Amino acid sequence: MRAALRSPMFCSVESWLERLPQDRFPSLEELNELVGPQVKSGAGMPVAFVDAASAPGEAYESTILRTGRVPTRAENWHDLFNALAWLSFPQTKAVLNRRHCEEMIRVDARSGCRGTARDVLTLFDEGGLIVASSDRRLLEMLRRFQWKSLFWEHRSQVRQRMRFFVFGHAILEKALQPHKAVTAKALLFEVPEGFPGEPLVEQLAEADRLAAQWFSGSEALSSTRALAPLPVLGVPGWADNSASGFYDDAEVFRPGYRDDQGKAGTVGSSP
Repeated sequence: MRAALRSPMFCSVESWLERLPQDRFPSLEELNELVGPQVKSGAGMPVAFVDAASAPGEAYESTILRTGRVPTRAENWHDLFNALAWLSFPQTKAVLNRRHCEEMIRVDARSGCRGTARDVLTLFDEGGLIVASSDRRLLEMLRRFQWKSLFWEHRSQVRQRMRFFVFGHAILEKALQPHKAVTAKALLFEVPEGFPGEPLVEQLAEADRLAAQWFSGSEALSSTRALAPLPVLGVPGWADNSASGFYDDAEVFRPGYRDDQGKAGTVGSSP
C-alpha cells in the first residue's frame, strides 16, 4: 500500500501523507495535530477527528456542522482520506457540509427524500476531482468526452497546461488498487496561463477556493450532470497509459451522454 501512495493520483494529499507515520495508520491525536485554524465546519466550528463509535446519534453532516467533530473509524483508509481531504480542501469541505445541512432542512424534512442537491454534494464529496487548465480547448475536449484526442493526441499539452486534483476520498481509496474503469466526477476550471507552473501548495489553495465558490452557488446543485465524468487512469502518468491503444477501450472511455445543448459537465473560470 505504501508504494501505491507514491502515485501522482495522491498529489492533492501528498504533503499530509508525508507527515504521517510511514509504518502504520495514524492515531486520531496525530491526525488532529495537523489540523490548522482554517479547517472549520460549515458553521465555523473548529474541526476535530473523533472516534466514530463515540459520535452522537444525529445525522453525520449535522454532527460536523454543529460540533466540528468528524466521526472517523480507526485504521480505515476511507475515513483517513476523508480526513486528509478536510486538510487539503478546507473551504470546499466546509461549503459541502453547510449545504448538506441546508438541504436536509429544506428538502428532507418536507418530503422525506434526499433530493438532487444532496446527490450532487455526495457524488463530489466521495468521487470528486478538480481539473484546472490554462487552455480552454483542452477542457472542451474533456467536456465532450474526446478522450483519445485529449489524453493521447494532445498529451504534451495536457501535461503542460492541465492539473488534476483528486478531492473525493472514495477515489483516493480506490487509487490504492486502481482499476481501469474508476471514474471520477469532475469540476472543470479555466485558470490563468501561469497556474500550471505555480507551487503545488498554491495550486491546491486556488483549486479549493474555486470549488468552494462553485458549490456556494445555486447552479451547482441543479443536476448531477454538472459534474463531468472522467476516467482517472486516462490522465497521463496516472497509469501505464503510454500506448495509444489504452484509450481504445470503449467500455471505459465512453462517448458519454449529450444534453439538449450538447454539453456535459461545466467549465468555470478563475477571476
